[in-house]
Amino acid sequence: MVVNNPVLKIHNLNIRYGDSLAVKNCSVEIEKNKVTAIIGPSGCGKSTFLRTLNRMNDFIDSFSLDGQILFDGVDIYDRQSDPVDIRRRIGMVFQKPNPFPKTIYKNITWGPHINGYKGNFDNLVEGSLKGAALWDEVKDRLNESALSLSGGQQQRLCIARCIAMQPEVILMDEPASALDPKSTAHIEELITKLRKDYTIVIVTHNMQQAARVSDYTLFLYEGELIEYGITKNIFTKPDNQQTEDYITGRFG
Repeated sequence: MVVNNPVLKIHNLNIRYGDSLAVKNCSVEIEKNKVTAIIGPSGCGKSTFLRTLNRMNDFIDSFSLDGQILFDGVDIYDRQSDPVDIRRRIGMVFQKPNPFPKTIYKNITWGPHINGYKGNFDNLVEGSLKGAALWDEVKDRLNESALSLSGGQQQRLCIARCIAMQPEVILMDEPASALDPKSTAHIEELITKLRKDYTIVIVTHNMQQAARVSDYTLFLYEGELIEYGITKNIFTKPDNQQTEDYITGRFG
């Protein structure tokens, strides 16, 4: 599938851990300022694929790949590419909230500070927390430990921390799977709002969540891209029988 305004172009991607092939010959384009959901059963390569998009898998010794991942036209695995800069421009929010054991304020400012941010930190904190729909809940608690927040608040803080780095793309690996229904609703509402300013790629096991929040859906099975398209079409009239079987719960 060709999209109108791709920010990421993945060509013939193969991902290996040692001799094990985790993702096989995957080619896909990710549209700018849209939400793309990655679905598929456990162990199908969803998180591996996601983490490859900002070189998080570089930290795994057995990891290797071939093919191309182009970000704004530049191969992020080219020797000239700076992994640190790529991870700044393509941020990541993990499955389990992982705030630093610091104050709420320092959680937001720490990354920009070590990267040489020269602006007003108070404005950065307020803007980032507002962007993550958390400001009103914590504006009088900025010097308290981030660990004092609820699980849902911690996850939104992690999103605010990501926003503070001024990325272009935000990757989310099952960001609501460890949260209660109310907190999950907050995260889903936030994703819908964030697409205005960011490209979002989200891994989810929750079919209803994928249908609610995403513009495009990518279905992986045993490391292979089975189908990719507009979410409404994927969930109502998929082209592939395997996709329909998974969405309707016949396996997975």
